[in-house]
Amino acid sequence: MKALIYPIIIALLFCYGCSANEPISEPDPIEEEIYFPPFNSDTWETKSISELGWNESQLQQLLNFLEDNNTKSFMILHDGKIVIEDYMNGHDASKLWYWASAGKTLTTTLSGVAQEEELIDINNKVSDYLGTGWTSAPLEKENLITCKNLLSMNSGLDDSSDAVEPEDLEYEADSGTRWAYHNVYKKMQDVIASASGSTFASYFNSKLRDKIGMTNTSGGWLQLGDFNVYWSDTRSMARFGLMIYANGKWGNTQIVSESFLNEATNTSQDINKSYGYLWWLNGKTSYHLPASQLEFSGELIPNAPDDMFAALGKNDQKIYIAPSKKLVVIRMGEAADGETFALSSFDNELWEKINNLID
Repeated sequence: MKALIYPIIIALLFCYGCSANEPISEPDPIEEEIYFPPFNSDTWETKSISELGWNESQLQQLLNFLEDNNTKSFMILHDGKIVIEDYMNGHDASKLWYWASAGKTLTTTLSGVAQEEELIDINNKVSDYLGTGWTSAPLEKENLITCKNLLSMNSGLDDSSDAVEPEDLEYEADSGTRWAYHNVYKKMQDVIASASGSTFASYFNSKLRDKIGMTNTSGGWLQLGDFNVYWSDTRSMARFGLMIYANGKWGNTQIVSESFLNEATNTSQDINKSYGYLWWLNGKTSYHLPASQLEFSGELIPNAPDDMFAALGKNDQKIYIAPSKKLVVIRMGEAADGETFALSSFDNELWEKINNLID
């Protein structure tokens, strides 16, 4: 019996000696899966501020700031789960609001879907899909304009009018040589409609809205003068932001290709470094703003994470996506401080309040 016990003791001592000389490795942290809310349901899982270790004492200051600045709805998602959802100034969860230019990113997404389906190639010229004469530019200049130029806001067409009839789309500079924020991006909706043999709204509904559970009653696309404006409830905007945060996926379904989305959320041209395919990008060294040819030094929103990118709409409609913080942030409402087309001082002030909460 002793002959059996001694080898066992020696083996145990040997193992102990080995382990004592080696650092004990901690298990890798478990990467939390992104949560996606179900379709046709008010169910949306939540996550508490205390669970995240945030500064709960800063929450009311953030909400007061939002309400005082004409906000109607505000949401923060962390890995898809709702941390904050608040309605104010007479708004509620069932009411619709306009996305304004934040909705440009819906057109971006549908462009990526259409390209994945091989209906379009964004490197092709626009006239391949709309025919020649869609502008009043000389034909050789019109033929320089690609779909990518429309998505990047560097078509070279005159931006003094929001109208997009051929007589309004005059030559200003060769495509790719001038960045100007312009409603001509809307021609991408015509490209998608032509290539798909459908209307843009129908293609949007079947390829995006219905696949991620956005509101399908009362809201939708509304033509307001020269603009095609999307309206929805706040959670529909949050669903879209969540799909983008999840690299174009909804659950196990790839809605828009990750490679296209990566292109769309990185600098798309060499003039405005803070602009992708209709997405605004933080963390760059300079930026341009609508209705200006000036270049401004520094980041778009200094208080926001460097990897944050955003859909920005008139009067402070906001979708912020910050992958490093695992956040999607939604803001709908009236203008916080004067009418704006995209960026405003409100962006940086809001991120200061968000940082006080989350850091």
